[in-house]
Amino acid sequence: MSTVPACTEDSVKKNNARQIHTDPPRRSVALDFEAPPMHFPAKEEEAAAPTPSGIANRLKVTAEVTVSKIFPAGFGWQSSSILAEDYLGYSADSVAFALTTGLGDAVGVFVGHSAFYAAKKAITSDESIDMNREAQTGLLLASAAFCSGTAWQPLVDMLQGMNLPFLQVFAGTWVGCGTAFYLGLRGAREILSGPFKHIHAPTFENSITDRSLSVAIGGATGFFVGTDAAYLPSQNFLINVVGIHDTTPALAGCAIAGASTSLGFLSTQTALNAAYPAGKLWND
Repeated sequence: MSTVPACTEDSVKKNNARQIHTDPPRRSVALDFEAPPMHFPAKEEEAAAPTPSGIANRLKVTAEVTVSKIFPAGFGWQSSSILAEDYLGYSADSVAFALTTGLGDAVGVFVGHSAFYAAKKAITSDESIDMNREAQTGLLLASAAFCSGTAWQPLVDMLQGMNLPFLQVFAGTWVGCGTAFYLGLRGAREILSGPFKHIHAPTFENSITDRSLSVAIGGATGFFVGTDAAYLPSQNFLINVVGIHDTTPALAGCAIAGASTSLGFLSTQTALNAAYPAGKLWND
């Protein structure tokens, strides 16, 4: 069992200095992703039994979700962190900062989802794509992303403040933000299923698929920890891939943030795709 170093007054001061003199903290995305359009029947219709999907379809849906929601979520979080700290003057450990980054995460998910399906419909002339339904789906996912996006910075600050090894911060963020996403998704279903016919109320069946999605979202948020190049860089196994340094331009940093969440989501979801039988995941 590893021993966690004591959090001395000097180490606290050192940690605070890191927050002040390094780039704005980063986060990941989070987001619920419903299955393809046929999985969202009108509320008054009786939902058909899900048809098991093959691994090829799982990979296709995973790729679409990564492009339309996961990358925009990371990009949106990082962009809003710059807005919050550099332009609005919020400190990185403030509630206002956390809420602003959570909102940026949510906006990234909603805009990314809506724009992706609008473009797909225009390019493919696929009349089965109902933009009203997709807007409601985007709202559901954005609501969950707001919760995980808001939780990311306070959670990372707490774990780093305990002087935990990088891997423990990585794992703790994965579990904590994945849980925040799941709770946000379940709560959003409860609230939004009334006024919006394409959003399903919470059920035991969708609790299982929501849970599998939240695990993948947790992976995205965990990999986002790797963008913080200032915390224990010698232990950060992601620093050479997605590390954001003080000299990294702002726009490039936002793109790297989106890449980090995408990498985490793809890695986690690919493992789930291979491990779970057909009909047991959110993307079936």
